[in-house]
Amino acid sequence: MATPRIDPYHKTADPHRNAQDARLRVLELAAFMKREEADDASRPRSRGTEAGHAVDMFLALLQDRLPVWRRILDDLMYLVGKGRVTENLLPIARAGIDYYCEVQSAALPAFTSPSVTVRFREAMRDSDIGPMSEIVPLTAYLAAEQRAGRLSPEVVPVASARLLLAGCFRHAYYEILLGPDSLPSRDEAAEEIVQELRLEPRRV
Repeated sequence: MATPRIDPYHKTADPHRNAQDARLRVLELAAFMKREEADDASRPRSRGTEAGHAVDMFLALLQDRLPVWRRILDDLMYLVGKGRVTENLLPIARAGIDYYCEVQSAALPAFTSPSVTVRFREAMRDSDIGPMSEIVPLTAYLAAEQRAGRLSPEVVPVASARLLLAGCFRHAYYEILLGPDSLPSRDEAAEEIVQELRLEPRRV
């Protein structure tokens, strides 16, 4: 499978509209999953069961949290040329950890059934709320800062965007698995994630 190409000159559309679109896509995803369950008689019914309740809770949480997360990422473009890049990214990393912790915590009990997982994958295949929807606005921001001379020329915006999001996801995963007492605080983790990107030019 070819690696998706990202236009570093991408201009993020209206953040409010993107947030509304994200909410709509989650509603469509939920409708698809319920429709597929009703149409396929070979699959066991989950509605009304504990598993079905977990799926409903996950989708409800996603509908609430995803638009906010998308808006946070889109709003980064308003910070181009302002402050320090690393300082602009610190609240993004912290928000990412918070988002992934909440969503993953709800996803774990929801995807215990292989049939639910298959339906979710099928629904996500035709949506625009997958991982690329997070990578694109973050890449656009980093590319804009690089064109302004505020990032090191060696930085690859899309790679840095993926690393930041991966760091947030990793911390959230281990916090759920091991508990928050076994890890740095979320604020400390966010700072480490941003520092490890080594974005800003070295000062001579």
